[in-house]
Amino acid sequence: MNLTLKVWRQKNTQAAGRLETYQVKDISPEMSFLEMLDVLNEDLLRSGQDPIAFDHDCREGICGMCSLYINGRAHGPERGTTTCQLHMRKFSDGDTITIEPWRAAPFPILKDLTVDRSALDRIQQAGGYISVNTGGVPDANEIPIPKTIADKAFDAATCIQCGACVAACKNGSAMLFTSAKVSQLAMLPQGQVERKTRVENMVAQMDKEGFGACTNIGSCAAECPVGISLENIAMLNREFISAKFTSENV
Repeated sequence: MNLTLKVWRQKNTQAAGRLETYQVKDISPEMSFLEMLDVLNEDLLRSGQDPIAFDHDCREGICGMCSLYINGRAHGPERGTTTCQLHMRKFSDGDTITIEPWRAAPFPILKDLTVDRSALDRIQQAGGYISVNTGGVPDANEIPIPKTIADKAFDAATCIQCGACVAACKNGSAMLFTSAKVSQLAMLPQGQVERKTRVENMVAQMDKEGFGACTNIGSCAAECPVGISLENIAMLNREFISAKFTSENV
């Protein structure tokens, strides 16, 4: 496959960015999208040019690092797939592919296709933990949890913190991410001690970071690579309202 790539290049956070056009040839349909970018970077290095900076780590769809906006969609054209799991067989010979970083004010561009997503870390740190001292490892059946609840908590816990929900949202909202982190602990017995302070603190931190409001368009869930449900946002709203009735924070 021969492809035309339009890639966002930006030296640093303060510099102006631009799309630059590159040609890649003899790309195998079996390559992953990141392998294709590796080929491009090898060509750039051989010609004495700076390689394109992009984030990656596990390349197995687990870590959430491969945050690329491809042809106007977070992680590319295939639903339920991270960029590192996207294969070039999803494209055709002669295609033009536009590759950009996440676009959200709380995600400043560091260089080229890499953005600073530490705002999500700070939301998690604000309340995404439990402080119950359980002592030794309890037996598996010591705390009975209905399977339906356990399944929903596990589904929420699959969030990989990639930020695709923010990038896909027209408002740059982090509600899907925050709701997943709140919901997974609110549904479990171990998460009850901080249940009310958790949702207050995490929502407050989300607002402090400058993320936009949720208007229930649903683009976040549509582009989430692991299928986090909008039901979590509904639960977050219920948790937040309930917490505010007894809140000591004015």
